[in-house]
Amino acid sequence: MGRLLWQTLAVAASVLGFWGSAQAANCLKPSGWYATDADGARPVRGANVLKEMARRKVVLLGERHDNADHHAWQLATLGALHILRPRMVIGFEAFPRRAQPVLDKWIAGRLSERQLLEQADWEKVWGFPADLYLPLFRFARINGIPMRALNVDNELIQAISEQGWDSVPASQKEGVTRPARPSPAYLDDLYEVYRLHPEAADPQKAGRKSPDFLHFVDSQTTWDRAMAQGLADAAHASSGADRALVVGIMGSGHIRYGRGVARQLRDLGVESVGMLLPMPASEECAKLDGIADAVFAIPKLPSSAPPPPRLGIRIEQTKDGVDILNVVEGSLAEKTGLRVGDRFVSIAGTKVARVSGVIRAVREQPAGTWMPMRIRRGGQELELVVKFPPEK
Repeated sequence: MGRLLWQTLAVAASVLGFWGSAQAANCLKPSGWYATDADGARPVRGANVLKEMARRKVVLLGERHDNADHHAWQLATLGALHILRPRMVIGFEAFPRRAQPVLDKWIAGRLSERQLLEQADWEKVWGFPADLYLPLFRFARINGIPMRALNVDNELIQAISEQGWDSVPASQKEGVTRPARPSPAYLDDLYEVYRLHPEAADPQKAGRKSPDFLHFVDSQTTWDRAMAQGLADAAHASSGADRALVVGIMGSGHIRYGRGVARQLRDLGVESVGMLLPMPASEECAKLDGIADAVFAIPKLPSSAPPPPRLGIRIEQTKDGVDILNVVEGSLAEKTGLRVGDRFVSIAGTKVARVSGVIRAVREQPAGTWMPMRIRRGGQELELVVKFPPEK
């Protein structure tokens, strides 16, 4: 089974138009901080939230990778925490471990922004617009804050998702230790994601005890474990009254309810973990019970730009390319003739091999224009043309 990632699904769903809009019923006021517990969310002073987080060993800041407002919130939160705890280390999901020497050279002032992105293999490894992340990287360099590469290469996650943890040789695991067992609630979350994959419809691959699902769980917990280890190593390396505050920048799916990275951190001996998430102000408070220590309601800012084009598909990254998982009934994708299982080969004459490439191509397509694409279906390659409607 291909690599089915929480953030990839969330971004693909929002950009390509799979999920509908959020429910209107909510209690969050824009630009407000809210503590979350079993009763939902209650307003709190941001200063109190940040003072409490500054006492922790590790703080996790969530994001949706393609959301500029989320990254602006991360930067503001980092700045406030840095005032309270000037000694800091920032870890990034966006970089695999092999990029650590590159990050060290960046902080030392030995690389330009272009060199940082090129040497870290940004487009191949991450692919989301670098402009969203560069303010965070600049903040770290200006303030002399060490950056840590938390992730592992996609090939490792892919191998574990296909073979399971035990079948992948230790020499290929990039130093990642065996993940802690996931909680029942996290298994429920992962099973809901797993069920979206077409292969899950196969009776031999369906069910929570199927090897395919268990391998999928192994891959996701390995991903959480890898990032937790990077953060734990930084936390354990610093002690005393002037110990560093370790901050992790990562997708919100790894943070929610403490089921992912936080659980792995506790297994590694780091109990003092803070979790902060950005949330749309339209989010229902009933859905926020215990989701993090606190959430920040992102205001919906007015924009003169038209909304990005939407196809109405859900996609996933595999080792062979980008495959379509679902097609919304009545969507532009269905009208074009796209089907579940199709694999993208090229869009507008440019080859695409990553989810971010598909998302970027769709986002950049002007309204009222035609976008040719080549897809692989079975053993054939087909030419299709998406006809985007004009602006309303």
